[in-house]
Formats: sequence, C-alpha cells, structure tokens
Amino acid sequence: MSKALVTLALMCASLQAQVTGASNAANAEPPAVSSAASVNPVIEWNRTLLVILRTAGAQPPTIHSTRSFAILHASIFDAVDNIDGTSSPYLVRLSDVSRLASQPAAADRAAHDVLVALYPTFQATLDAELQQDLAQIPAGQDKTDGVTVGQKVAAQILAFRSTDGANVTLPPFIPGSQPGDYQFTPPNFAPADFIQWPQVTPFALTRADEFRPGPPPRLTSEEYTRAFDEVKSLGLITSTTRTPEQTVIGKFWNGNIQDFWNEIAQTAALGHHLGLARSARLFALLNISLADTTIAFFEAKYTYQFWRPVTAIQLAGDDGNPNTKPDPNWVPLSTKTAPDPSYPGAHSAISFAGAEVLKSELGDRFTFDVTSESLPGVNRHFTSFSAAALEAGVSRIYAGQHFRTDHIAGIHLGKNVAESILDTTLLPR
Repeated sequence: MSKALVTLALMCASLQAQVTGASNAANAEPPAVSSAASVNPVIEWNRTLLVILRTAGAQPPTIHSTRSFAILHASIFDAVDNIDGTSSPYLVRLSDVSRLASQPAAADRAAHDVLVALYPTFQATLDAELQQDLAQIPAGQDKTDGVTVGQKVAAQILAFRSTDGANVTLPPFIPGSQPGDYQFTPPNFAPADFIQWPQVTPFALTRADEFRPGPPPRLTSEEYTRAFDEVKSLGLITSTTRTPEQTVIGKFWNGNIQDFWNEIAQTAALGHHLGLARSARLFALLNISLADTTIAFFEAKYTYQFWRPVTAIQLAGDDGNPNTKPDPNWVPLSTKTAPDPSYPGAHSAISFAGAEVLKSELGDRFTFDVTSESLPGVNRHFTSFSAAALEAGVSRIYAGQHFRTDHIAGIHLGKNVAESILDTTLLPR
C-alpha cells in the first residue's frame, strides 16, 4: 500500500469515529467500523471526500462543497442503479448493461473518476484507493463490466455539470448603503462569497427561486424587534443570558454544516445495515437536496441582501426603530461572521433539508451522537434527526450569526426543497 493511501486510510479511520449511533430498533451497540474496507463503497468514498475537504487548500474557495458531494453521489447512484435497476436514474441510462456487472466496481470507478476530476492533485492517492478496492473484487467479466459502467456514468455526469455556472467569475459584490442592507462584517470585513451561486444550475429543482421565502421582516416591525433583542442578548460574546449549554451549542455547530449531515447519514446507513443500492440512493437524495438547498438559499440571500446581526446591532441607531438600541461594541460569540447576507439561515436550511431526507427514507427516530471539529472531545446526543436539525439551526442564534427570522425562513426553505426532490427524483420503479 502506498504511503499516500496509508495516510488517507488513517484519516478515514479517524473520521469514522466522529459520528456514532444506533437505531432505536436495536439495543445492541452500533456496528464496529475498523477500516474503510468494512463498509460499502458509498460510505467509503463519502469519507474520502470529507478527508479531501478537510485538507487545507484542497477546496476551491469559490466552489461550494455541496456541489462536489452531489456530483459524487449522483454518479455513484447512477452507476449502481444502471445495474440494479430498482429506481429511475438521476441522469444516465446506459443500454445493454449486464445485471451481473459488479455494483461495487461500478461505484468505486464512478467515485474515483469524479474525485480525480474535481480534485486532480489527489489523483495518486485516489488511484491507489481505487486499486485497493478493485483488488477485493474477483476478476472476470462482471468486474470489467462494472468498471466500465462507473467510468461511463461519471464521464457523463461530469460533462453535464461542467457548464452549470459554478465556475463563473462575477464582479465583486458592492453592498448597499441603506439601513437593513448587508454590509461586510467585522473584524475582518471579508468580501461576500459565492455571489455566483444563485445562477448555478440546480441538480433537481426547476429554478433556484422555486421556493424562495418571503422577505425578511420590516426593521420597524415587532417581529424584527423581538428577533433583534434575542440575538443581541444571546449572541453576544460575553452574554450573561446565554446558558452554558447554549454556549456549547453555539460553538459546536461551527463549520461546514453539510459535513455534519453527511457524517450523520453515514451513521444512519450503518445503523440500519443498508446495502449498497439503498445507501447509494440515500446519499444521492441527501446530497442533491443539500446542493439545491444551497443554491436556493444563496438565491434568496442575494435577493434580499439583509444585514447580519453584528451590523444591525452596531448600527441600530440608524434603523428607524426606536425600540432597537445600538451597541457599537457588540461582537458575536463566534467573533467572525460568515461573509454573506443573513436571510435565510444556511445552517437551518441545510439541516432541515438533510433531516427531511433521512426521515423520509429511514424514519425520524434514531439515536446517535455527533462530534465536532470546532469542539474536540464534546459529544451531542440525539434521539431523532429532527432534534439535531433544530439544534443546528438555533445554534446560529446563540453564536450571534443569525436572527430567529433567518432560522425560521431557513427551516421552510430546506424542507420545501427536500420534499420536492423526494417527490420527483430517484423514484423507485
């Protein structure tokens, strides 16, 4: 085994310990996972992508990682389903595919080809991982046919997404100057990110604005005043009203929320003992939903361009609302603020989309623990996907990142996107 592959395997093994859980239907301990070889290719390659994404500098800063997850898992699904034939394809239907072709070989080759195309600097490691995986499959025509299926599917899906608008470069975002307009946020005043994402072609939705929420509340409204006062009190870095547990929650869910939900899905697939075909469908539905939710919330964010709490609180003297009191020294718990408009909340949208998919496919009740790169050594325990989604969403209020109105709009957006995709995409035959 190459040195690069050993490193990747060790990193994957560490990831496997980050999210653990067991179904309520079984009282036994969660299945032990000692190596990538002990799980199916869907979970293995999902972990590999997470390792890549957590490598400094690997992810292009202008490309949202939900796109990579969706391309990876749509390709794995179509590769497996072209052989299994139990669902409608995402995009690719090949002719004359043998039902005896190796599904693991198809999944491995599709995943490998996608990740090499998206992250070419990792090719040597990915090539070694593919060869190790294929070496475990008996040689013969079935293996050869499976590899061919995976290769063809990945090529078609990569070609289809190559013109989706993700790589378009737009002029820098220029903030407005009126009260309520999004402004670059202290202390770093980073430029707005993913400004092209509203124009990215959705994976399954008809349009990016298909489920755009209504506008945020007026600055002079009681609804805005309540949301303002709540985040001003709870989200302050030195808040005395935020409980110790709320502080933990506010810090715990920092980071890329789509990573959390992919790890939760890994745990759920293992806890429910899903086979390759069901895992492929679950992860494809999940990540297509997360990718389209991301396109949808950026479309809404840059439509409304609503200011973040740190700006709203520091400049409240100019908002025309006598009931919102300014604090020019207010700083959120997380210190920095994500560099994009506030409304709707991304954590809430992603989390409720993810929970909706897992609930639909596996039922809501499931007992699991989650860990966080932001708070090493801390576990959060849940007995349902809905509970985890709710906590992830409100965590942004405790962190001083979002108003409750952002959270509520995100809930509805994420659920609507996921429900639409579940009703129209990868349907069982």
